[in-house]
Amino acid sequence: MKKERIREYGIKIGRLQPGSRNAITDVEGITVGHVTLSEGDMQTGVTAIVPHQGNIFREKLVASSHVINGVGKTLGTIQIEELGTLETPIVLTNTLSVGIAADALIEYMLDDTPEIGRTTGSVNPVVCECNDMLLNDIRAGFVTKEHVLQALRNTSVEVEEGAVGAGTGMLCYSLKGGIGTASRMMEMEHGTYTMGVLILTNFGILSDLRVDGKAVGEELRDAILHSWEEKDKGSVIIIVATDLPVSERQLKRIIKRTVVGLSRTGSIITTGSGEVVIGFSTANTIPHQQKQLRKLSIVPEDDLDVAFRAISEATEEAVLNALIAATPVVGRDKNERPALYDLLQEYGISLK
Repeated sequence: MKKERIREYGIKIGRLQPGSRNAITDVEGITVGHVTLSEGDMQTGVTAIVPHQGNIFREKLVASSHVINGVGKTLGTIQIEELGTLETPIVLTNTLSVGIAADALIEYMLDDTPEIGRTTGSVNPVVCECNDMLLNDIRAGFVTKEHVLQALRNTSVEVEEGAVGAGTGMLCYSLKGGIGTASRMMEMEHGTYTMGVLILTNFGILSDLRVDGKAVGEELRDAILHSWEEKDKGSVIIIVATDLPVSERQLKRIIKRTVVGLSRTGSIITTGSGEVVIGFSTANTIPHQQKQLRKLSIVPEDDLDVAFRAISEATEEAVLNALIAATPVVGRDKNERPALYDLLQEYGISLK
């Protein structure tokens, strides 16, 4: 029987404990929604992350972004970098649907916030992408505004993984990839906090794949005798959420450590790949109409080592969850990618 998450195979990444769901939604207030479009040449979709259940334009969150490798078309990071805040949900989709996703996200925000464009300024929609063109007919424009709005309006604390939502047509280490998530609890003298990751995987070549240090990709490559080792031109989007009270500068230091988790799964961050990280903290809200001095709670700098470990472990496990949860897909022009689980069963290869 297929198991859906990497821990069900006896693989426990790192030292820290996960949250109750082992998902980004272990950070209170966060919900995730998917719309999956999977039929024939149409292998794509939308994933939406809602950072809190209030009006995020009026009550913004401390945020930061980091580019590990910049071959990407993400929208909205310029203002995040300048102001250090997030004021909309985050939408993930395929590369050529960034525009339609932004239009839908703007519509969603205008419906909920009538002062935008009237008594206050505009809004900064955040949309991230990976290229699913091998399995999806990306030129066909399957994603519509209605799909994006559906993902935004139907979110949950339960996060489906694998070939769903924006991950429907994505690859990972030459196999079927998609959406993965994980979390870690951080115990500090002043409290216990949560670090959550949601990842959209679309990167890597088979022979590089490592599972908790084991060279599983090399074993699979040798067993298969032929492989899908095209040049790595993929990408990965990493969304980081935490309730740890941090400044924008501290948050940037934390999200930079996502590269440790990627590397532990085998990624070398190739030249044609786009690795983009967006992080936010729910610990402090920033009123849009702030008129007075405001104090923000932030942790001591020495406490960040625990957060660095948490983000590294959660990123690594999220990648592996995306791989093990994925199912095979036959898409555009009969292009196909097998799932990790099926290959492990077929060739009798163990993850441990």
